[in-house]
Amino acid sequence: MTDQNASAGLGAPDTRSLLALAHELVNRAKRAGAQEAEAVLSESRAIEAGAREGKLETVERSETRDAGLRVLIGKRQAGVAFSDLSEAGMSLAVERAVAMAKAAPEDPYCGLVEPDKLARKIPEIATYEATDFTPEQLEAAALEMEAAALSVKGVAMTSGCGASAGVGGSAFVTSTGFERARLGSRCGLGVAAIARDANGAMERDYDSHAARRRSDLKTAQEIGLSAGERAVSRVGAEKLATGKMPVVFDKRVSTTFISSLLGAISGPAIARGTSFLRDKMGERLFSEGVDIIEDPLRDWSFGARAVDAEGIACKPRALIEDGVLTTWLLNASSARQLGLELTGHAARNLGGAPGVGASNVHLTPGELDRDGLIAEAGEGVLVSEMFGPSLNANTGDWSVGVAGYAIKGGKLAGPVSEITVAGNLLDIFARLVPGSDLEFDSAINAPSVLVDNLSIGGR
Repeated sequence: MTDQNASAGLGAPDTRSLLALAHELVNRAKRAGAQEAEAVLSESRAIEAGAREGKLETVERSETRDAGLRVLIGKRQAGVAFSDLSEAGMSLAVERAVAMAKAAPEDPYCGLVEPDKLARKIPEIATYEATDFTPEQLEAAALEMEAAALSVKGVAMTSGCGASAGVGGSAFVTSTGFERARLGSRCGLGVAAIARDANGAMERDYDSHAARRRSDLKTAQEIGLSAGERAVSRVGAEKLATGKMPVVFDKRVSTTFISSLLGAISGPAIARGTSFLRDKMGERLFSEGVDIIEDPLRDWSFGARAVDAEGIACKPRALIEDGVLTTWLLNASSARQLGLELTGHAARNLGGAPGVGASNVHLTPGELDRDGLIAEAGEGVLVSEMFGPSLNANTGDWSVGVAGYAIKGGKLAGPVSEITVAGNLLDIFARLVPGSDLEFDSAINAPSVLVDNLSIGGR
């Protein structure tokens, strides 16, 4: 729901209430015929203020509460997601889930995690700070951010400017005796600026930042100026000539390679045989010295979690160590199918069986900053935006539309757009050179990277 007259700060959801509801759903499912069951409750509260043309455009307060229930009968399972937590709503959800499970096909690998494998000693991770933003402060931040963007010479307008703050709580309960509740906070700023040249041609760019703690959030002035300067620098973009050349991927977009890697080493993809890395365990994928680290226990990070979505303990590990692939990302189903031990990578799917996901993954930094990578490239392109990536999961063939800047003589030249970059991820991984400009501001982080000899499709 939204409240246009939001005037109070945000209080934390009551996790005891969420746990009680989760227990109630599991107990109802058992009474209705489920042999095993698990329930998830989530609640979020947020305030957002938007500005346009120097005026406050919107102030909205939203509150949501959702539930998910998975039931198992023998080797059959089903799940439902719903938001009606009234007596009638919960009864209907339980009835539907049990009926669907009875009619579902058998899955030999489904089932909750065995009780002796569940985490018992769970470390505390800092993810929640009481949100002290008021609607008035968010309004002021949005207006300041837009004003900063508009102060950049050449910026004509903004196409979206917002400041937000939110809190969330969740609870997870299983019929095998596991329960877990947690809180999280988030605040964010973002603005898109539009610049216009003398002929009326327009270019758009943006900047944004989010953090769990207010003290870690960049300033509205900083975000606004950055968005404006980026938009102005895009004016007059041209196409590059088709050919092969070095490409530097700015840290804003370089995480795409980490995301592609995570998808390719997910247990379900390996079990189905639909990953281009299916036979690469223990092999060198990246250059010597390249590490990709997962650290789910890092305080104040967006991907922090002490246990996964099935109650298995999460722990720091190297997914890539000295360039070598060390692990798959497994949930219980894929671990059973592959005959391997659990790795703590189950990810919550509110309306069904858990999927797979990693937590707080980063590519370790190299020695050269972004300017150093650009100098190393010599003649090539810096990619700052990507559009419509395409990946063949079986072969690793990859392509994406990009915009950015030409590199000439080891320095940035004019802006470029309407070009395509393509290659095979196995080749890209092997030649990827990390920069030193790593920042931790998301659940997946990477510095700028250099990849030589990539195919460019332009004019």
